Amino acid sequence: MIKNFFSFIAFLSVVVSNAQTPSLNQTGSSDERFPVFSSCNNLQNQDLKNCFYNEVQQLVYHTFKVPEKLVQNNYKGLVKVLFEVDVTGKFKVLYINSNNEELIAETKRVFGGFPKIDPPTYAGNPTYSKFNISIDIPLLSPEQMAATALAKQENINVNEGLTELDSIVYKRFDNPQFSSHLSIPFSHSYYAQFDGEINQVGSNNHTASKPYTYADVEKYYNFQKVNTGLMKNKSSWWGRKVWNENLAEIKGEGYWFALNFLFNVQGGISNPSKTNYTFVNTRALNFKGGLGTRLNFTTTFFESQGRFADYYNDYSNSIKPSGGNPAIIPGIGIAKPYNSDAYDFPMADANITYNAAKFLDLQLGYGKNFIGDGYRSLFLSDGASPYPFFKIDANFWKIKYTVNYMWLKDVRPEVTVDRTYASKYMVNHYLSWNVSNRLNLGFFESVVWTDTNGRGFDANFINPIVFYRAVEFSSSSRSGNAVLGLSYKYKWNNQVNLYGQFLIDEFSTSDIVAGESSWKNKLGYQLGVKYFNAFKVDNLLLQLEFNHVRPYVYSHSDPITNYGHNNQSLGHQWGGNFQELVLLGYYHKNRFYANTKFTIGTRGFDLETATDSYNYGQNIYKDYDEKRPYDKGVKVGQGNKTSLFISDIQVGYLINPATNLKFFGNFLYRNFNPATNTATVFKEQTTWFTIGFRSDVFNWYFDY
Repeated sequence: MIKNFFSFIAFLSVVVSNAQTPSLNQTGSSDERFPVFSSCNNLQNQDLKNCFYNEVQQLVYHTFKVPEKLVQNNYKGLVKVLFEVDVTGKFKVLYINSNNEELIAETKRVFGGFPKIDPPTYAGNPTYSKFNISIDIPLLSPEQMAATALAKQENINVNEGLTELDSIVYKRFDNPQFSSHLSIPFSHSYYAQFDGEINQVGSNNHTASKPYTYADVEKYYNFQKVNTGLMKNKSSWWGRKVWNENLAEIKGEGYWFALNFLFNVQGGISNPSKTNYTFVNTRALNFKGGLGTRLNFTTTFFESQGRFADYYNDYSNSIKPSGGNPAIIPGIGIAKPYNSDAYDFPMADANITYNAAKFLDLQLGYGKNFIGDGYRSLFLSDGASPYPFFKIDANFWKIKYTVNYMWLKDVRPEVTVDRTYASKYMVNHYLSWNVSNRLNLGFFESVVWTDTNGRGFDANFINPIVFYRAVEFSSSSRSGNAVLGLSYKYKWNNQVNLYGQFLIDEFSTSDIVAGESSWKNKLGYQLGVKYFNAFKVDNLLLQLEFNHVRPYVYSHSDPITNYGHNNQSLGHQWGGNFQELVLLGYYHKNRFYANTKFTIGTRGFDLETATDSYNYGQNIYKDYDEKRPYDKGVKVGQGNKTSLFISDIQVGYLINPATNLKFFGNFLYRNFNPATNTATVFKEQTTWFTIGFRSDVFNWYFDY
């Protein structure tokens, strides 16, 4: 059934992709010029358009031969033709709609005999254009057609029926998403390409709340120019679709749509490994568009199967949900068994954005969000599975204010009732303030609560400007889990940006003053620096980041109200009780790119042995009031102290900018070295080499 569905979509995409710009009803713009017959050489604009129509109709009228059998039977009908004039000026029939095979064959013969003409142009360069015409049977001369059209204008009933479908205007698909309020798929690699442009000194921009919209970025970065520079000179339909364009794209009066198949097909080998090879096989269908200037949408369905390096499989199995499914793939979702040693893991992503006013965007979505300027975020990361959300973005003066309402799940057996996972909710505020040309400050607040006593989505937290900490306290400190945060970014110059975050989950002023490292001081911080066009190398971004999160951060006295979703942390992916140093490099030139990442970390795991079952503060799904080994002297790395080193290098080639489809090779080395080997935490060195094709439209993290 799925195979038949995708076959139907593939057929539909061919039809839709060919029903595009411009039609014979289009007047054209100053940047566009219609194809030119030799008899129309000295004409411009509307006169050139009329001459083109007339020549096409004359050629059809004088060369089309209606089959004799149809003439004898007084056949009457309509042949609708979709055709193209390519970059060489050659006519190509793309689609014919007729109920008679002989008429279809004759139409192909007629258009195959059309002469080459001067091709259409866009911005002075040869391009291709698509057109549609209708051929009346019996044939009408262009003069008769003109008379018929005039009669219709005078309300003379020449032919019965409406002509609304035939008069639909199509326009050139000029990538309207680049100026829309559509979300830009969040990929660190892709965002690095314009990160320097949007962080110039003096720009009144806000870069922490992600994903961005194209409208946010296009003020600083010319997507159209960059995209044009990447285009390959391909004139065939297949060439354009593989290398340059959406699979199907259409633009009309006040609307546009694009349809694409997305892929992640890769194979690899890892050591150590319980299997011969690793693989991912993802097929996805993405549909996006805009209605008017204010409403944009995108929806994607991913169907995937895969098997990974042993360490990643083990981690996926360790966070499995109740109900019998073997794993949760981090960042994706619940996985079913596939064969005997792999996973089947579907995923969906969608959002609708409405630009309610110049300063206000409203978005209803199912996906992920990210708050921060770093590779990691301590406030809200995109490392967990997608979730439903409603987001408000208000951007005015020097302020951007983001409110996010989120619907989450706890999938542990302890809270699953009648095979139904427990519901929980989160609301967060983030206020970004450009204090000066160089300094930005951000203020973050979040609260998580659960559906206790039929509480549902608590109206106390619906108000987008209320102070959540006070509301949570008034509702009972155990009814919700509130965190606060402060962020900063300082633009040293156009090449160097400093950034950071400070997270307060809980703290005791007296304990901080006492300097005894109390467990109550659940704090985390981030320090980072970005170096754009590093060492005067264009398009080279280097980034250094340090993250430090104390034990018990993100956890709560009632585990269901922790800072998690689907057994994954919504803050830093490692949970609590760690510190790490990350060095990243991003480079691109034309369609080639290279990314590197080196991570050095220290983590403190629970031992989970018969003699030591203490909660050392790494696992955010444990009650921090139970089995806590000590109240004072709490420090990062306590418990089973583990050193971690990961190097990750990827090189590749961008195949199609429209879908960010890349051919890549990736090498990962991981050295995991705990002080004590246990059943779940043990010394391991992993090498993992992968090669494949991937539509890079979301971040997938393997650094666990």
